[in-house]
Amino acid sequence: MKQSPVNQAPINQVLEAIGVIESPYAEKFSVPRQPGLVTSAETRLVLKAPFNHSDFVEGLEQFSHCWLVFAFHQNLEAGWKAKVRPPRLGGNQKLGVFATRSSFRPNGLGLSVMELAKIEHTPNGPVLVFKGGDLVNGTPVYDIKPYVPYADSHPDAQGGFAQSAPESDLTVQWQDAALAQAKEHGLGAKQRAVVEQVLAQDPRPAYKKQSNDERIYGVTLFHVNLRWQVIDKQLVIIEVNRLDR
Repeated sequence: MKQSPVNQAPINQVLEAIGVIESPYAEKFSVPRQPGLVTSAETRLVLKAPFNHSDFVEGLEQFSHCWLVFAFHQNLEAGWKAKVRPPRLGGNQKLGVFATRSSFRPNGLGLSVMELAKIEHTPNGPVLVFKGGDLVNGTPVYDIKPYVPYADSHPDAQGGFAQSAPESDLTVQWQDAALAQAKEHGLGAKQRAVVEQVLAQDPRPAYKKQSNDERIYGVTLFHVNLRWQVIDKQLVIIEVNRLDR
């Protein structure tokens, strides 16, 4: 049995990741705008040594949700701007970066509240399994905090330009050949449900949604690349290719 980690001084100079995210999202293009929009997806947080001792998560199973503090690691090299264009405003209006949840931020930090499905105790330590999620595969996580409803939930709060959940009236259809390819490449029913929920959110840039856009897009989920297009408010998956072929 592993010994309990000794007390250590706070890390003041450099943030140290306590774990790494495993999710279906290989790129930020396909990631849902909020963690609860694609409920069929599963997100796993694999803790790193020395934080992978069971002592660190003892009692966490009492909470249904957690706050995760993480880094937008795929955006750090791109830098940041004082004003950004929120997708919810159609990409046509600029607001201050601190008035948005843009991933291009001065310190590149993000915050998500995630629904904790279970804690798996593996030979390499605890793995936190979440329902849904909005984090790219490989995202470094810096802290976990339990979500406390009486303090963290404010039903009467004002949400500015994002008062309600985004709406999408897209339906998702598979062409017969694409569905056959998905099955051939090992996408089971559960994974196909994730694909459908992700694409139903319409990951296209906001300004494209306002035009007659029939461009063919590609997105990587799980171990495949999917090619799709939107025609008359119907998203059609037209091709599925395995990435390692």
